[in-house]
This record gives sequence, structure tokens and C-alpha cells, in this order.
Amino acid sequence: MRIFTAVFLLTIGGLAHAAPTAQDILAASDAVRNPDYSFGLTTTLIEYKSGKQNDTSTLAVYSKADKSSGQFRSLIRFIAPARDANKLMLKSGNDLWFYDPSNKASIRISPQQRLLGQAANGDIVTANLAKDYQAELAAEEDTQDGDRKTRHCYKLALAATAPDVTYHRIEMWIDTSNNRPVKARYYTESGRLLKSAYFRRYQTQLGAERPTETVIIDGLDPNWVTVMRFSDYAKRDVPEAWLQRDYLPRFKPE
Repeated sequence: MRIFTAVFLLTIGGLAHAAPTAQDILAASDAVRNPDYSFGLTTTLIEYKSGKQNDTSTLAVYSKADKSSGQFRSLIRFIAPARDANKLMLKSGNDLWFYDPSNKASIRISPQQRLLGQAANGDIVTANLAKDYQAELAAEEDTQDGDRKTRHCYKLALAATAPDVTYHRIEMWIDTSNNRPVKARYYTESGRLLKSAYFRRYQTQLGAERPTETVIIDGLDPNWVTVMRFSDYAKRDVPEAWLQRDYLPRFKPE
């Protein structure tokens, strides 16, 4: 009886300390990138070619988690350059809409379409990857982060679960010690590398250490780099009306 009890307790103890699943790891990395409540921030995009700044854009992002799906809905307002000021982008579910106040028309757009440099429309909106991708643990290995420091990481292979997400397949490295995303590679359906990204400059924002910069490198030309910087994080109410396509012509920034 004592032997049986000891084996039983060892089994229970092993279950209690079972390794996290790949999907759990991905969800934990989502929580590092995004809070679980409505928030706003400013995203600045800077495009470089061969080390020289080529273009830039500034956006205000308002995001709110959908209670039923857990995925974020987002409204993006273009701030700069002046030619784009007050244009809007709306993500609701996997639908993405663009609104131009000059012609008062809203059109559906693709999340894969480039916005600036290597940053696609789908890179700008807030997203929980665990809701759109099935993760598998491909390896546990050392890799270099964006500052060329070695990190011990889970390497996850992510496969899209819906046809209208931004990327068909992603490889992502997540630090085993704190679930921080370190880097990612994004692929087309045919398997071609589109780009690589490094998640950098972790700072305390909205109660947690979050990456405040993403460096994106073109899959063919490593001299074509786009930097996404995130600032002005704030917990805020995002009115439900802001997340409706019909409301876009009436939206007024606060």
C-alpha cells in the first residue's frame, strides 16, 4: 500500500509540474505583448534602406478585446505625415477596413498589404496569435536576440487556422525564462521567407515588461529594415461605436 501511495503522489506531482504546451507558451507571449483590457498607444513606423531613413508614419491605435473570441478589435488613426492625417483603419474580427475622409469611402483591405516598408496592415493592429494560429513546439534552443545576446528559447511553429490572417506560417522564438517573444520569421503559403522580426527594448508599460520596439528585416534584402516603436501606452475605454464600420465617417479624435 505504501508503494502504491508513493507512486500515486509522484504521478500527481509530475502532473502538477507538467511542461506547458506550445499553445500555452504562445498565449503567455501574447500576454507579454498585450494587456487583457482596452488600451491605446502610439505606433511610429520608420523605414530604412541601406541605413538611410526613407519614410515614416505615426499612428494612434485603440484596441479592445472581444469578449466572445478573446481577439482584439482595433481602430487606427493616421496622425502623420500630413497627407495621411485622420485616415482610419478598422479591424473587426478578421475584417479590415480603410476609411479616407477626403472621399468619405470605406473599403475592405488585406492584412497582408504593406502599409510602410516591411510593416503590413496586419502588423499594426493588436493581435493575440494564440487565437489565430495552432502552435507546435519545434525545438528548445539558444538564439540571439535583437541586441545579439543569447537567449534560451522555445521555438514554436505556428500554422494559421483561418485563411484571412496576416501570415500563413510563422516561426517564433520565446524566452523560456519569462515568455518574452524574442524573434520571429514570417512565411508565405509557398514557404518563402517574407521577413524576420526582433522584439526589443522591453519597458514597464501597463503593469508589465513589454517590447516597445520591433525591428523588421526583409526576407530578401537585409538592408531594407522597418522599425516599429510603441509609446504613450494608456489604459482607456474604447467605445463600442468606434469599432463599427458605419461609424467611421463620424469618428472624432479626442
